[in-house]
Amino acid sequence: MSLSIPTAVLAGCTTALLFQPVATAVDGSSSPSASVRTSAGGGSVTSLALGSGGAVAPRATRPFQLLGVVWDGAPDALAQGSVRVRTRDHATGRWSDWQQLEADATDAPDDASRGATAPLWTGRSDGVAVDVRPGPAGLPRGLRVELVDPGRGATTRESTTLPERPAGSTSTAPRPGIVTRAGWGADESIRESGFVYTGTVKVTFIHHTATSTDYACSDAPGIIRSIYAYHVQSNGWRDIGYNFLVDRCGTIYEGRAGGVDQPVLGAHTLGFNTNSSGIAAIGTYGSTTPPQALQDGLAKISAWKLGLTGQTAGDATHLTSGSSASLYASGTSVEFNTISGHRDGFATECPGGALYAKLPDIRDTALSLQGG
Repeated sequence: MSLSIPTAVLAGCTTALLFQPVATAVDGSSSPSASVRTSAGGGSVTSLALGSGGAVAPRATRPFQLLGVVWDGAPDALAQGSVRVRTRDHATGRWSDWQQLEADATDAPDDASRGATAPLWTGRSDGVAVDVRPGPAGLPRGLRVELVDPGRGATTRESTTLPERPAGSTSTAPRPGIVTRAGWGADESIRESGFVYTGTVKVTFIHHTATSTDYACSDAPGIIRSIYAYHVQSNGWRDIGYNFLVDRCGTIYEGRAGGVDQPVLGAHTLGFNTNSSGIAAIGTYGSTTPPQALQDGLAKISAWKLGLTGQTAGDATHLTSGSSASLYASGTSVEFNTISGHRDGFATECPGGALYAKLPDIRDTALSLQGG
């Protein structure tokens, strides 16, 4: 059944429009401008093309819990623009206020050929509106909003956890308990097969996912599956960008596949993915103080990962920039703390001011775990 679609273009609408009842459009799965990709356990990614004005009028969609906006071409094409969205709550039918997306997300491979905002965790939703304001270069090509439903996740007989292990010959710090990819329900069929490895891991870069902070920790596996689908099926990356993730309760999760004790090349810190490991705090920590359990989890996985290659958590070391799109020209040798924030390598707020301010404490905790 065909239903009416609002004709106003959101990029040019007045404030009064925001308080009018939102009409319902056709379901995103049946629109010619929509495509749907699926994953195990009922997961899906619905892609809706934005109009020439950079907008999607309020419309009904397939259910989703995370969204982001993606475009073709330079990752920084919207760095001086803005992207905002509204979503409709599946249970109540109420529409949210406009929410701003980070338009200069720089968790990316060094050779990224596609741009994307940071994802937004919305909870279960069934409607969306989008408004993109261009920067000086105008709107990039291929603008689309990606709506991710994490589903129930893949089931497997593989081990779902790696238990804590005392410090030994392979690391100067204990290995913390780690939830494996099987544990959070990764559909291994959607990522690229095979693995890419870097050299010696010298630095752990701390991130935040820029998603909701007030989630239940039982929701963390679904959030991770959503980020995984967004990174792979929307952004076109070979796998989830982060090597590890930590939730607000301090639980540590395996990120990119290839072996938690191996130097797997991630896509987390543009220009400095080589010889580093990316660890993401699930949530947004610009002004929200990260829980102590989260800080401890970041310290534990950093201490262990750095200890595998004999790196001391409280020291400094050098990495070479692999992209002039970072803070440093390609080929520049840059000194970093062995536990650094994403903003140390790129002009970004990540991992948020509140979390970044806690990095000295996290370094101290990690150093003590290494016996320092």
